[in-house]
Amino acid sequence: MLIQLISIVTPVFGAVAVGFLWARTNRPFDVASVTALVMYVGTPCLLLATFDEVRLSPAAFGSMVLAMLLCLAAMGLLGAAVLRLAGLEIRSFLPSLMFPNAGNMGLSLCLFAFGEPGLALAIVVFAMIATGQFTLGAALSRGTLEPWGLLRMPLNYAVLLGLAMLFLDVQLPEPVARSFKLLGGLTIPLMLIALGVSLSRLRPGGLPVAFALSLLRILGGAAIALGGGAPLLDLPPLERGVLVLQFSMPVAVYNYLFAERYGRGANEVAGLVVVSTALSLASVPLVIWLFL
Repeated sequence: MLIQLISIVTPVFGAVAVGFLWARTNRPFDVASVTALVMYVGTPCLLLATFDEVRLSPAAFGSMVLAMLLCLAAMGLLGAAVLRLAGLEIRSFLPSLMFPNAGNMGLSLCLFAFGEPGLALAIVVFAMIATGQFTLGAALSRGTLEPWGLLRMPLNYAVLLGLAMLFLDVQLPEPVARSFKLLGGLTIPLMLIALGVSLSRLRPGGLPVAFALSLLRILGGAAIALGGGAPLLDLPPLERGVLVLQFSMPVAVYNYLFAERYGRGANEVAGLVVVSTALSLASVPLVIWLFL
């Protein structure tokens, strides 16, 4: 079991370390361009290639979507209540509590822990979180909601096409499937390396608050998924494991980017990203050990 756990965690944190050390040695790496490539090309191709190989049932897809919506709503209510009691600004910190790093870390961990079926379910969770982050999360930081931003996200179109493939039981033509698989293959390595580069460039502040809120993000997320979303919908073991692992991920870097862009305590949010990622070194093996 220990060797299996190490084999799951080591490639993920190793790739993050590569990005971190790459940036520390002052080598060039354009995080914005790589992130855009991953979001607009890599991830949609990975979703379609995975759905083409793993025939995820429409019922499993619907269960994961509903479970994720319940978890996001519960975390939003819990996070808002804690922030209000602590006297912290909701617009600055709530997106970090609601939207975990289900992309950079979550997809790769679910792949290594649960295989291709787990990756298919993890992509569904990531698509939901990414959609919420770029609408509600951005709106909280900005102060206004721009739903038209959804039209600029290729991931949403890929989800719709993937749904059509599932419900109609359609396979992609082999040349198209191979192209999507090739392009999708760049997603996870680039996500992890970009995360490491981003971590090396952050300038965290407010570390005591960051530590407390990081525990809320990781432990609170795991508790909500395990005690609420999974039992409420009676999810089978694989779906339950993916849901808990994805929703116990640390704070996503995008929360920092939005905070910096809209002047919402960027240094404090950077502290949340760094501290929660550091804590995940201990929390991730524990979650995998419980659900593998």
